[in-house]
Amino acid sequence: MPKRDDAAERSTDGPKLLSGGNPQVPKGEGDGPVQTYIAAMPGWKRAVGERLDGLIAGAVPGVRKAVKWNQPFYGAEDADGWFLAVRCYTRYVQVQFLRGASLDPLPPKRSRHEEVRYLDIHEDDEIDEGLLVGWIEQASRLPGVAM
Repeated sequence: MPKRDDAAERSTDGPKLLSGGNPQVPKGEGDGPVQTYIAAMPGWKRAVGERLDGLIAGAVPGVRKAVKWNQPFYGAEDADGWFLAVRCYTRYVQVQFLRGASLDPLPPKRSRHEEVRYLDIHEDDEIDEGLLVGWIEQASRLPGVAM
């Protein structure tokens, strides 16, 4: 049996995971970089990323996508800026509503940034998809945040 080349395997294993398990993916516009990020999400988080991406695409026809600062961003097709971002942390996946303080009801977690609100999704959480889609739809109609 041939000897395994660990260095060669590491170079083709895909994106490196940063602290907390967030995939390090090169920035880029479009669905491709976002799908690369989602595919690199570790363990159970990948299924959450796939589900979130599907809910966002279904709720916002023509949604714009990009990866910036090692996380996916989503924007309305006909608007400047972004309304939502997703990020992996050690114990959860975080949905970041960039103008979340304007949503009704408010997403549950505050940010140090006055307008931003978060939804943290843990491994065994039941996601209220109706509420989440409502937030996504509302957020997509608000002015986008320039990044």
